[in-house]
Amino acid sequence: MLRISNISKSFGEVHALKNVSLDLKPGMFGLLGPNGAGKSTLMRNLATLLQPDSGTITLDDVDIVKSPQVMRQTLGYLPQDFGVYPKMSAEALLDHLAVLKGVSDKKTRKAQCESLLRAVNLWKMRSAAVASYSGGMKQRFGVAQALLGDPKVIIVDEPTAGLDPFERQRFLDLLSEAGEDKIIILSTHIVDDVRDLCPDMAIMGDGEIVARGAPEDLIAKIDGKVWRKQVEKTDVDALKEKHKVLSTRLQMGGVIVSVLANKTPGAGFKKDDPNLEDAYFAHLYRLV
Repeated sequence: MLRISNISKSFGEVHALKNVSLDLKPGMFGLLGPNGAGKSTLMRNLATLLQPDSGTITLDDVDIVKSPQVMRQTLGYLPQDFGVYPKMSAEALLDHLAVLKGVSDKKTRKAQCESLLRAVNLWKMRSAAVASYSGGMKQRFGVAQALLGDPKVIIVDEPTAGLDPFERQRFLDLLSEAGEDKIIILSTHIVDDVRDLCPDMAIMGDGEIVARGAPEDLIAKIDGKVWRKQVEKTDVDALKEKHKVLSTRLQMGGVIVSVLANKTPGAGFKKDDPNLEDAYFAHLYRLV
């Protein structure tokens, strides 16, 4: 188990994490929140790249703040910004990273590198320098290196940024196949990534965990309370002043406004089944 207990982290006057606590068991866990919510700071603390100002982080009862090597030996990590050696090919760089991760047997290393490069659809480009890859290709290479060495804990921070729909689905399939015996943390601001993959999740805002639970449980808390209506753009601000507006979405020249309310917010509003995006905004804005 990975246990995060009341950790806080500040950068000058900016409080990036505020008494964050989470207990994570093997399986897929989604951390959903907007940019600036503190997700990457939390991931960097878990990856032992930062130390919390207070609180503890333990992996199987070992304090990884005091003993970071315990986490590093079993971690697969894809940060939001993944750097590479400029002149190394994908195959050579992945082999080098495998050595650093403790895959010492050359035959095993070669087989694992080939398998991962094929899995992320980079095998045909294995001889090209990773620095010459497009943004999406670099992201796919980052996925491959995160899965090296059969890690027990996998942390991926905004992993589908820059991926087209086909490659996004390929990546999500790779994560889902990684095994139920691993703790896999998917940190993202993309609701669909969590909805499609994670049976357990948390919503983060302003450095705090504002909600935690299964996606269907978070959705159930607002069941029967979501109303939608198409309005003119000029009407949106007035609706925001009067109602708990969850989201607005442009559609065919108008705006679909979603409102949280126990009864109809007014003429023209129709009750609709809530989805995870509705639940996300309801909890993020602390409306429930």
